[in-house]
Amino acid sequence: MKLFPIETGNLKLDGGAMFGVVPKVLWNKFYPCDENNLCNWSMRCLLVVDGDRKILIDNGIGEKQDEKWLKHYYLNGDDTLSKSLANAGYTLEDITDVILTHMHFDHCGGSVKWNDDNSGFELTFPNATYWTSKQQYEWATKPNRREKASFLRENIHPIEESGRLNLVADEGEYIPNIVFKLYNGHTEGQVIPHINYNGKTVVFMADLMPSTAHIPMPWVMAYDTRPLLTLKDRERFYAEALENDYVLFLEHDLYNEACTLQNTEKGVKVNKAGKLAELI
Repeated sequence: MKLFPIETGNLKLDGGAMFGVVPKVLWNKFYPCDENNLCNWSMRCLLVVDGDRKILIDNGIGEKQDEKWLKHYYLNGDDTLSKSLANAGYTLEDITDVILTHMHFDHCGGSVKWNDDNSGFELTFPNATYWTSKQQYEWATKPNRREKASFLRENIHPIEESGRLNLVADEGEYIPNIVFKLYNGHTEGQVIPHINYNGKTVVFMADLMPSTAHIPMPWVMAYDTRPLLTLKDRERFYAEALENDYVLFLEHDLYNEACTLQNTEKGVKVNKAGKLAELI
């Protein structure tokens, strides 16, 4: 098995939204913002190559949204999904499986692209099976008012209409060496893949823990629909991560690809952080 971090570019989001009730005077020490209170975040995905399977976990914001929509997110950086896959030695056509942790636009927007004449949409990965949870799919297609703006029809319905969408209702090993575990709070039925890599467990954290700055238990995003449930599920996850020495792969942390955790007298804190290759 080989693991390749896949950078798809960065976006800027309001620091207050990303850190919820935590005051700026605290979070800004750990994650900087600009004069407009905007923090820069990566949209880092992970390619898992295991035998004949090429599994991509999440795929960024995509390239089909118009400039009016994109201007709210200040996209930046030179990386793209196609370029990063090519740097790893693979093409869009090589991908056999796409795991969508959830269907917010910055996690699944790259699933679908315009067709050649811009008359409609087609799958970005024509040979892939797409995976997400049944709970998340139902949540995304019948969105609540708070999350509605994050669930874009054009990111979701073309996948369903293709007949290549697999929905899982329970936790389990649906792809060899990758266990799907489900967490709630940020959104419903968020899939957190646990990857068996050379005897270690590498966990793709998605929005259960977006960055090392979010490790302290109360540091929960304002985007989370049920923050108390996020705390409960994160506490459950931390216990497993500490006991089993998980390596946590970070989707949104601009400065660290991965980290490990340690328990201290002041709670759970980062142990090591840096490049994924340094921790596995």
